[in-house]
Amino acid sequence: MKIYFAGSIRGGRDDAAIYRKLIDYLKNYGQVLTEHIGEKNIRKTEKGKGTDQEIHTRDMEWLLESDAIIAEVSNPSLGVGYEIGRAIEHNIPVFCLWRNNSEHKLSAMIAGSPKLKYAHYENIAEAKTNIDQYLKNFESSSDH
Repeated sequence: MKIYFAGSIRGGRDDAAIYRKLIDYLKNYGQVLTEHIGEKNIRKTEKGKGTDQEIHTRDMEWLLESDAIIAEVSNPSLGVGYEIGRAIEHNIPVFCLWRNNSEHKLSAMIAGSPKLKYAHYENIAEAKTNIDQYLKNFESSSDH
């Protein structure tokens, strides 16, 4: 399984350590194409990865070859919203995780969309349980 993990980069890196833990856990289910999202200093390493257009092209290629998108949406991000919208447009299943203790409310565009699934979590253990439930159901369904 190819997994595209989405999390805020330019919108704020406060959750980078959470992203790293989630990405490491997702590796139990397959290849995470966007492992770099969990790097604490991604802004420094991102600078050497090409122009904004090249980054967009690369990330869209990864997104379109993914079997599923897992997005951590506690920190609002224009890029993550864009990725979710593109995934929905291409019928790629999307699962969003949102921390109950986040200072931001979950967007109505996420909570109200019939085209994606989401779960609230309080801690990493609960997030992992939500991932397990989603991906086990995902793997067992034949019509993802």
